[in-house]
Amino acid sequence: MSLPKISPPQVQRLVAEGAILVDIREGDEYVRSHIPGAFHLAMSRFEPSLLAAFAGKTLIFHCRSGARTQANSAQLGAGAGPSCRAYILDGGLDAWKAAGLPVDSDLRQPIELQRQVQIGAGSLVFFGTLLGLLLSSWVLAIPPFVGAGLMVAGITGFCGMARLLVHAPWNRAAGSVPLSAIAR
Repeated sequence: MSLPKISPPQVQRLVAEGAILVDIREGDEYVRSHIPGAFHLAMSRFEPSLLAAFAGKTLIFHCRSGARTQANSAQLGAGAGPSCRAYILDGGLDAWKAAGLPVDSDLRQPIELQRQVQIGAGSLVFFGTLLGLLLSSWVLAIPPFVGAGLMVAGITGFCGMARLLVHAPWNRAAGSVPLSAIAR
């Protein structure tokens, strides 16, 4: 069962009337930027029982772009149960921002761990290839190694690069949520 999508202005109106906005993004995404008053429930830790406190309420789920929420629509709807009206914020946080609606942001927080992995992997492939072509063909061993690591991460859910990046100095900034608590 797919949940119906509603626009940011409709969401704003429903929240003003008492609806609960549920942000399903990961913790590192939430602490960097979120809709004021949104309840945080990362999809990776989702259990239907966590929504029991909202029985009889209107629930509106969202992620950054709406894709994650749509992909998990059936699970979220089942978790909301028959006593709740449940919706998806069409376009997610990106659409909310584009509509000029308020967002709490803390840009002192590190960028999302997934984006850090993408930047790191992309840099290793790009510079490994470039240096392999310019300096030594031995350096060309780096891009396949990174590719293999990404395949393992996709297949198993274990990302060695994320495990390393969690301990990087910028991810231990004062006042930030420890990413080691998020990247399990």
